[in-house]
Amino acid sequence: MLKQTALNAVHRAAGAKMVDFGGWEMPVAYGSQMEEHHAVRRDAGMFDVSHMLPVDLSGTGSRDFLRYALANNVDKLKLAGKALYSCLLRPDGGVLDDLIVYFLAEDSFRIVVNAATADKDVAWFRNLIGERAQQLKLAPRRDLAMIAVQGPNARERVWGALPGSRAATEALKPFVAASYADCFIARTGYTGEDGFEVLLPARRAAELWTALAAAGVKPCGLGARDTLRLEAGMNLYGQDMDETTTPLESGLAWTVDLASERDFVGKAALLAQRPSRQLDALLLADKGGVLRSHQRVHSELGDGEITSGTFSPTLGASIALARLPAGVPLGAAVRVAVRDKQLAARVVKAPFVRNGKALVS
Repeated sequence: MLKQTALNAVHRAAGAKMVDFGGWEMPVAYGSQMEEHHAVRRDAGMFDVSHMLPVDLSGTGSRDFLRYALANNVDKLKLAGKALYSCLLRPDGGVLDDLIVYFLAEDSFRIVVNAATADKDVAWFRNLIGERAQQLKLAPRRDLAMIAVQGPNARERVWGALPGSRAATEALKPFVAASYADCFIARTGYTGEDGFEVLLPARRAAELWTALAAAGVKPCGLGARDTLRLEAGMNLYGQDMDETTTPLESGLAWTVDLASERDFVGKAALLAQRPSRQLDALLLADKGGVLRSHQRVHSELGDGEITSGTFSPTLGASIALARLPAGVPLGAAVRVAVRDKQLAARVVKAPFVRNGKALVS
């Protein structure tokens, strides 16, 4: 039986099309996926992301533990509420998950992990804590719901739906969170637009969702979330990286701190790796097709494969992320096997779109 978020009944009452997403029954769209996409780029849209799991880590030595457990360096987190994006790695450098960790206090951090990997991640953290014989508390927070409100007008709409929250959150810079009443409000997202991700008690999720809708925020499904994140050049776990790939061959080298002296799980493997593959952004030049996952890509240095592909509503063209042989240069012409055709595409610099503006053409 599929798991359900606290907003399941709300989605059904709104006529959302529900699908199985990582074992969760989630809305893929409420009507027009294109309209939902444009609402986020031009105004404000909201997503139920309560299938993701917040995990609270507490106890003396919490920072030291995360310094070892994560590929990015939590020593960068000095301000309460500051967030850090990182990969969780296996000893061989394979990506177990990508996550966000928030610094709450020196002995308290909040980690938000992906839905499909949540149980695996919690078990991994527990085993690592046991191996290091640390007395830390790891608390999965299924009592919390999470609503992402994204778009150029998203913050204003949240302030309207949560009277009083403006004073606590207006000064927040990107990738910083603050508490307001029983909410944890982070200026983060997965769309390439400004906005907030709001964690609150699950019992109050429907109340906030209704208030946001009344404030003019459009409900959006996972379909629009996928086209938005791909336009923003953001990886999706299980497609653009997984346990068989490392951050260095997944366009995520910027999330790995190899410069400091600290050791972390997977560091030795990454230092020894000379990647033979790289993750590139593609823009389709030819008409008559859409780039999709698993299509073969032919370059002068050899073949690769699309990991994520879609039609970009903002650009009016097809875009993709593709794992290609290392060394394929920016601007290179490639050909993609789309059904029985070989369509021309070009390697471009991600992101395709950011803050409502097209960055490639």
